[in-house]
Amino acid sequence: MICRDSFTPDSCAQSRGDPAKNSGSRLVAVVVTHNRLSQLKTTLAQLLAAPAHELQAILVIDNAATDGTSTWLARQRDTRLIVHRVGTNLGGAGGFSIGIALAQERFDPDWVVVMDDDARPTPGALAAFHARDKTGIDAVAAAVRFPDGRICEMNRPARNPFWSARAFLDTALKGRRGFHLGAEAYRSRATTSIDVTSFVGFFISRQGMARAGLPDPGLFLYGDDGLYTLGLRNAGGRMVFDPTVRFEHDCSTFAAEQRGRFVPLWKVYYYHRNLLLLYRLAAGWMFWPALAVILPKWLWKARVHGGDRAVFLSLMLRAVRDGLLRTTDVPHDSVLGWARRPRRLSGSGYRGDSAAAKPCPETAR
Repeated sequence: MICRDSFTPDSCAQSRGDPAKNSGSRLVAVVVTHNRLSQLKTTLAQLLAAPAHELQAILVIDNAATDGTSTWLARQRDTRLIVHRVGTNLGGAGGFSIGIALAQERFDPDWVVVMDDDARPTPGALAAFHARDKTGIDAVAAAVRFPDGRICEMNRPARNPFWSARAFLDTALKGRRGFHLGAEAYRSRATTSIDVTSFVGFFISRQGMARAGLPDPGLFLYGDDGLYTLGLRNAGGRMVFDPTVRFEHDCSTFAAEQRGRFVPLWKVYYYHRNLLLLYRLAAGWMFWPALAVILPKWLWKARVHGGDRAVFLSLMLRAVRDGLLRTTDVPHDSVLGWARRPRRLSGSGYRGDSAAAKPCPETAR
């Protein structure tokens, strides 16, 4: 049997495992998926391999998948697997917002761990999480690597450079290396305090969720994890990176000729609007001089978009406007409409969602 929307805590009580072992450490996983069934199968197999005292339940948010995901999930029989399907793709932000809320409502867990469908804990990762003393800790970030062992850059935790004079100076001198954790943090066994991280292998406690609330579903994709985790720190939460808790992110990258381009083009809007919101939260009063530096760099990206330059600039200006106004309730259909190339310019019309998309992490949700 698979528990679905009619689930109540008593209807799948066996998914809790041994209550004595779970006392004080009940963990629920939230996985958001969209049209990546082969990756989801691998992730769920890895999660379900964990014993019930390490992982009480897995809540899958089926984000309007159209590739057979729903049919395959319906055939699964593990009672720890809970499926919630939404009728419209809500993006990663919407999926994680619903997932965390449902996990709280249905399980009242001590901890929730979130991940994309192409990311999963390595063997022993959940045991390492439970073994660590987490007294006074609101959230834990895992060490995320590619399958070949390289550190996954998009999931590398960071400190806020605007909260420390030393970090700010390091950032000015070293760029990204000045505020992201270095390789030495991954080689250590000690935890490191951090300010921002991704939603791949992100563990948040009951008290952390009480501090941070839910991710803003209006963000759709890009930066939802950064805004949420930095918001948790801004609310007084304590967050650490634990190198002994290891995750794998089976995420391919852009082909070299695609670097710097946004495909599909509608992603221009979310990326820049949400990054503007993140910069504003991180920088405080320094946001305005920082904006004067970053905005020309953003506009310069138009040069690599060829015949899409006019649409790129239109999306960029809308993103800046809504970022400055802190507007996050724009319907996704509106964004898709803004991204359509006029037929007189494109010849064959705008490909929209059928265009080749960057395969990770956002299209997984």
